[in-house]
Amino acid sequence: MTASLEEVAFKLAAGGKGLLAADESASTIKKRFDAIGVESTEENRRDYREMLFRSEAMTQYISGVILFDETIRQNAKDGTPLVKLIEAAGSIPGIKVDLSAKPQPGCPGETITEGLDGLAGRFKEYYDLGARFAKWRAVIDIGQHIPSYTSILANAQALARYAALAQQAGIVPIVEPEVLMDGDHDIDRCYDVTEWVLKEVFQQLFYGRVKLEGMVLKPNMVIAGRKSQKQASVAEVAEKTARCLKNCVPSAVPSVAFLSGGQSDEEATAHLDAMIRNGGLPWNLTFSYGRALQAAPQKAWSGKPENVAAGQAAFTHRAKMNYLAALGQWTPEIEHQKAA
Repeated sequence: MTASLEEVAFKLAAGGKGLLAADESASTIKKRFDAIGVESTEENRRDYREMLFRSEAMTQYISGVILFDETIRQNAKDGTPLVKLIEAAGSIPGIKVDLSAKPQPGCPGETITEGLDGLAGRFKEYYDLGARFAKWRAVIDIGQHIPSYTSILANAQALARYAALAQQAGIVPIVEPEVLMDGDHDIDRCYDVTEWVLKEVFQQLFYGRVKLEGMVLKPNMVIAGRKSQKQASVAEVAEKTARCLKNCVPSAVPSVAFLSGGQSDEEATAHLDAMIRNGGLPWNLTFSYGRALQAAPQKAWSGKPENVAAGQAAFTHRAKMNYLAALGQWTPEIEHQKAA
């Protein structure tokens, strides 16, 4: 029997398991590979992701994997489709469907995410390839005169149209409105912008007749900009993020899977753990991390076949730390124990 939208949306964040965001575009994965001295060929990209998908982490700590268009079509070295490796581990394959953020006309310094044209047809193809959830990322930057309502509204409407098309195709939409942490703003400015964005997104989801029970929200945490003179404590990030979500996100949404957004590995884990420990939230809370799950295994692997086991061990350790955080059981002491 095919799982319903509600079942998939719930499963993606249940029991401490979380999402691996392995949907880096060709240009982004090239930057990651350049940093470890690996050429970004199709074969190397395949080998790297196959290493992750065959790891112990997949069966124990990962509920779903967000894939890039190239990856969902690739086969492992032995000919097995990568999607089948993910399914065999008990994880759910997903797909990034947006075509990335482009400069928004009339809004200097702001972007609009493209990719709605032909999306219904692409969804049908991705469903046939095995995808059961999808992701669309809107990017909201904080600056002196931004964000503007024009940009927030346009991105919220695009998210709602994408989500409605996904559900029509039997695919759970991950709705990702990311307020960037690149600026020098303090945590209170991030709170105000995140609240504004989330309220507009849910307004547009309502107008778009998106079924909230069959979606996952992927928000940023409420956090000071990386260039801010005033960085917030773990406790403050957890408290303000939870308060912002309670003010904006209907309890009908089953799952909230946070993005890491440029936080360090340990920061992203500690913030999630603190929110779970505080309790009182109506949603399943978990992680949907890219860099915060992959930086360590990329470095350990470094493109060498003899380092596959080390890369898998590094990935499993990071996934386990976030799994424990999603259960409210992470501690700095556990973090710094050697990966088993």
